[in-house]
Amino acid sequence: MKKRHVYAIVFLILSLITRMEAQVIPLSLNENPYGPSPAVYQRLEAEKNRLSRYTGEEGELLLKAIAQREGVSADQIVMGEILDQLGIYLGLKGGAGSEFIYSVPGYPVLVHAAARVGGKVISVPLNANKENDLPALSKQVNERTQAIFLVNPHNPSGTVNDAKAFHNFIEKTSKKALVIVDEAYLEFTGGFQGRTAVADLKKGNNVMVFRTFAKAYGLAGLSIGYAVMTKELASYLKAQGLGNVHDLNRLSVVAALASLEDEAYLPKVTQQIQQERQKWNQWLDEWKVTHTNSQANFVYLDTKKPYTETEAAFTKAGIKIGRAFAPYETWIRITIGLPEENKKAQEVLKTIIVNK
Repeated sequence: MKKRHVYAIVFLILSLITRMEAQVIPLSLNENPYGPSPAVYQRLEAEKNRLSRYTGEEGELLLKAIAQREGVSADQIVMGEILDQLGIYLGLKGGAGSEFIYSVPGYPVLVHAAARVGGKVISVPLNANKENDLPALSKQVNERTQAIFLVNPHNPSGTVNDAKAFHNFIEKTSKKALVIVDEAYLEFTGGFQGRTAVADLKKGNNVMVFRTFAKAYGLAGLSIGYAVMTKELASYLKAQGLGNVHDLNRLSVVAALASLEDEAYLPKVTQQIQQERQKWNQWLDEWKVTHTNSQANFVYLDTKKPYTETEAAFTKAGIKIGRAFAPYETWIRITIGLPEENKKAQEVLKTIIVNK
């Protein structure tokens, strides 16, 4: 077979694969289906002729913009999607046997990273409402505890803890160990200011808050995040090499900066997702499907059937849903998509629950 024929066949196969992937509705990774602010596209277009240059003052501008948004000083911000590296450095800082507490099922990237360097992971099950079980978490804190890692709203359940109880937990627990709160989905709750743990940091508590532009801001493909913390911890992490703005992707930086500057976009897009979430909850209630009170951009529900069976039905319909989260083997997580995508997912789910 001639080489050009081989290339033609390979190209055809790749084209078919690309076409098949484009037809799949991605409701698995909690992405924002509405995409980023229009200002992001304008900024990226203007930046395309500067790709040969390292990130410079743009990084400093983003750092200042984030500090202003959070109401803290710039030396309290560490830039980057740092949860994995953070687990490693805190594990090394605490030494072998230092303990890292988190809720299960959950988002384990930080605690797993700590375990790779000798940290001990303490897993605490969610409570009956599938929320972070604050009393149970408190009981696990001791002199070996290096950090408590919480996601609020939680992933995969989407639940949020009562704001007063959560702030009280941080107030008490942070006197014994660092409390790390991942607020990747907090913009979707509608109660951001009253719930954010940055308020606890400003009171002088030993707390760190992680945020990302990948979810509400629609920048999953240019993923960039940051953490807000005490000056002392920020100084330690920066001394280990974290948070150098000049190491960040230039396009991610300018996209994040454009996102912050467009103050009208975030309220608009989060409201759209909240409206679709309400429709999801109404649909689930009408069909008597057990589900959590999700405040994130996804729903979490019990099909009463094995995950593999449910996932196969969605795959057959061209929809990709979230992975299984043990021990909830009959529960599934579905990202809130565009209205027509949500309707299609509901049609598939209807066939599953009707045929119990």
